[in-house]
Amino acid sequence: MGGKRKVLFVCGRNAARSQMAEGYLRALYGDLYQASSAGLRPSVVSRTAIRVMGEEGIDISSHRSKSLSEFSGGPQDLVVTLCDEASSLPAGLLPPAGRYLHRSFSDPVSFTGNEGEVLGAYRDVRDRIGDWIREEFGPGAAPGEGTRSGPLHPSDLQKT
Repeated sequence: MGGKRKVLFVCGRNAARSQMAEGYLRALYGDLYQASSAGLRPSVVSRTAIRVMGEEGIDISSHRSKSLSEFSGGPQDLVVTLCDEASSLPAGLLPPAGRYLHRSFSDPVSFTGNEGEVLGAYRDVRDRIGDWIREEFGPGAAPGEGTRSGPLHPSDLQKT
C-alpha cells in the first residue's frame, strides 16, 4: 500500500458531521488511514459534536474547521461528501482524488429543541456515522470501491 490512505470528509461547514467522521476514522483505523475534514463554508467545530464524541472516548476538541482550499495541493485517495450540497458541487471543485464517495447524514447543527432533544439528535447522527465508518472502512472493507477513478463528475458520486 505504501503508507496510509488519505481520506478527506467534506460537508457544509466542517462543524459536526465531517468532524465526527474524521474523529471516528482516526480513532478506529488511524493505523490504516490519514483522516482529514473540510467544509464548503468553514465555521467552527460544534461544541455539542465535541461533547457527544467525547462520550464515545473520542476527543475532537483540538480539531479546527478547515476550508477545501487547504486540500487543493495534493491528491487524496478518497474524498467523501457527507451532505447533498457537497455532492452536487461542479466537477473540479473538490480536491483531486483517486475515488469519490457520497454518504449523506442529517446536519445536527440545524436541530432545534431543548438540550436533551438536541443532544439526542447529535448522538443519533454520531452513532450513524460511527456505524458507517466501521462498515465502510473496517477490516475487509474496500472504501469507495464501486465508484470510478478520475475527475469528479456528478454521476461519479455513489448515493447511499
